[in-house]
Amino acid sequence: MTEEPEKKPARVVVADDQTVVREGIVMLLGLLPGVEVVGAAADGDEAVRLVGQLAPDVVLMDLRMPRCDGVEATRRIRAEHPGTQVVVLTTYADDESLFPALRAGARGYLTKDADGDEIVRAVHSVLSGDAGLSPSVQRRLLERLSAPEREPAEPAVVPDGLTTREAEVLVLIAEGLSNQEIARRLSVSTATVKTHINNMFTKTGLKGRAQAVRYAFRKGLVRPPTG
Repeated sequence: MTEEPEKKPARVVVADDQTVVREGIVMLLGLLPGVEVVGAAADGDEAVRLVGQLAPDVVLMDLRMPRCDGVEATRRIRAEHPGTQVVVLTTYADDESLFPALRAGARGYLTKDADGDEIVRAVHSVLSGDAGLSPSVQRRLLERLSAPEREPAEPAVVPDGLTTREAEVLVLIAEGLSNQEIARRLSVSTATVKTHINNMFTKTGLKGRAQAVRYAFRKGLVRPPTG
């Protein structure tokens, strides 16, 4: 009876902007069987670059990082290097963090209270084609899916030839969101948000965010606060 060949360890890149956290995760994974850390990145841009150089099986991805956040880095990795899976490892499990990451292509989502065994299980789950989700994230997804559907809102008339996405960006500006917050909300890059804003300013003749806010109220895209 022939023995089955031993499985190679999963090759992993760790991406986290906090040095202590990043080094701690690398040290923890180095003590566990089934994974091999091949690189560590301090932001999303570096994570994408390391994936291109090292072709790891999985990236453990933090979300809140400078220059390029985890959602944008996940999208770029999945588009440019589809052989690499992404497991988010973050402090945050709120909807604003969870759903953009999953839409960007993350196959796993863990919070940083996960232990080493949970991380290794998630890594191997995504490599076998399954989802690597923590129990709390699974519950959140089930709650979201089982929630009653809202009645669709009446579509607002988009003025001055704006595209639907440009109008969405305008509404979020009126709600006080920064470009980076808008990018996270819409699951796009900050550069894409800036392009939409420039196009919107060109079409409407507006100059600056203050004028954009007044325009959004005037055109009925946003309701002014009451009380």
